[in-house]
Amino acid sequence: MSELKKNSFWRAVTAEFVGMTLFIFLAISSAIGNPNNTRPDQELKVSLAFGLAIATLAQSLGHISGAHLNPAVTVGLLVSCQISLSKAFMYILAQLLGATLASGIVYGTRPYNTTALGVNALGDVNFRQGLAIELFATFQLVLCVIAVTDKKRRDVTGSAPLAIGLSVCLGHLAAISYTGCGINPARSFGPALVLNKFENHWVYWVGPICGGIAAALIYNFLLSPKFDDFPKCVKVLVSGAGDAADDNKDRMARKTRMPRK
Repeated sequence: MSELKKNSFWRAVTAEFVGMTLFIFLAISSAIGNPNNTRPDQELKVSLAFGLAIATLAQSLGHISGAHLNPAVTVGLLVSCQISLSKAFMYILAQLLGATLASGIVYGTRPYNTTALGVNALGDVNFRQGLAIELFATFQLVLCVIAVTDKKRRDVTGSAPLAIGLSVCLGHLAAISYTGCGINPARSFGPALVLNKFENHWVYWVGPICGGIAAALIYNFLLSPKFDDFPKCVKVLVSGAGDAADDNKDRMARKTRMPRK
């Protein structure tokens, strides 16, 4: 719980809220307002918009919060022992609030001739198929996030935000025709709450969360095992990552406040 007393913790939570608000506003705005929503060029436009938005925000906010901007990513990183339980909870809460605020803003700024708000809905698939599509689309995203941010890797020389943005774009290109491509429970939650449309909404929570958990387990226990880090893993889950830089800053701040004798 000492993590809650750090300014860096609350800056990170704020960054998730701000980032999610911007992401949903940019992404949903790109998905509505075009009368040709059923054409393939619209799917490409939306996929690129979602991917570019994530890449931009990850580059802008990654050093503050990690730029999860997705409860499925947050849960995946929690299972990977990269964040604490308290931070995961606050991140998801911030993401949901940001998505709801952005959806409300888009609702107020959308064109007068549209009633759409980007609510995810199953296409010509049943809920089982939709669940599988959401699971696998999110699996590849969370796997990408965990892999490109693996601190033990020395072969990642490109841009991690770009790779993650491309992964989001890929997920949309694959799934948008079938489920509208949620792969982000907060993205699905915001518009659904504003319009009060929750039909098959559980698919957009269960699928992505299960996909994120599966990606974390497979990467950390099968593809790149880290069994020696188990004690450190437990410590991170309970009390956070314990960023050394933040600890040093806190110590220096306390020293500067101490009166001289």
